[in-house]
Amino acid sequence: MKTIQHTLSRRRLVQAAALCTLSALGATAPVLAQTAWPSKPIRLVVGFPPGGTTDVMARVVAAPLQKALGQPVIVDNKPGASGNLAVSEVGKAPADGYTLMVAPISVQTANPHLFKPALNPERDLQPVASLGYAQLYLVARKDLPVKNVAELVQLAKAQPGKLSYGSGGPGTQMHLVAELFKQQAGVDAVHVPYRGAAPALQDLLAGQIDYYFDPATGFSHLREGRAKLLAVSGTRRSPFFPDAPTLAEAGVKGVELGNWFGVFAPAATPAEVVARLGQEIARAVAQPEVKQRFAELGAEPVAQGGAAFRKTIADEGRLLSALIRDRRIAID
Repeated sequence: MKTIQHTLSRRRLVQAAALCTLSALGATAPVLAQTAWPSKPIRLVVGFPPGGTTDVMARVVAAPLQKALGQPVIVDNKPGASGNLAVSEVGKAPADGYTLMVAPISVQTANPHLFKPALNPERDLQPVASLGYAQLYLVARKDLPVKNVAELVQLAKAQPGKLSYGSGGPGTQMHLVAELFKQQAGVDAVHVPYRGAAPALQDLLAGQIDYYFDPATGFSHLREGRAKLLAVSGTRRSPFFPDAPTLAEAGVKGVELGNWFGVFAPAATPAEVVARLGQEIARAVAQPEVKQRFAELGAEPVAQGGAAFRKTIADEGRLLSALIRDRRIAID
């Protein structure tokens, strides 16, 4: 009898030890999962073709991120529908920190109000950190008889609907900022959409359109005098053209939109992964070689994270939703 009781006691001790071990493993599992990230390649989805500003930014930042994280960081271009294809793909991806999106923030601030059926990137994505900011440049053709913004506004008011402006396509930031300028200046002009900024620039240089808001693609032409720089968007002067006034300084207030670019993750991505990514992105954009490459794009590295980046997106979203509604801008 004593032998049986002794055997049972030993069994209970073994079972209790096993339960304690399992409990301890369970308690440490989340910690192990956190420290294990990343354990495989990370994909940066870009919703635009190779060679554009968004694509180049993604590739420039991928190199220091790869070094810091110890895993390959691969840029994957999924162009289409003004970035919406990438939004859809990343929003549906596993929220594990291995599928991210690099995009202009217009995917969250403008696209939901422009496209039917409406997307809901706020539900599907969360901002990780901004990469940089690029102002837009109000540029007129060389032979347009104006020397400044005041004269452009005066000419447009004297000839309602006669002047034309180009953009990189309906719903692009070039288009929306131009509509905001028209609204704030009280002028009318005809929108001529192109498939990208480059062809719009070429037609401006050829005298086919009167002005446009350049996303830093025409810097060499401006420096060589083949087009006129009248002003810049934003709250301060451009570091690349410090003699050019802001639109507010030139007499047209309320046109402060530029191009913000950032990194986004699926909405349920763990907070600790998002925080680590934000830290590494801030370190990446602070590196001299990254700053130099961004400057070549006409952009400044700005690594807003957390609440600051979400506030930037929310503020621009309110402005653009009202503009799109008031100007009746829509894309089928």
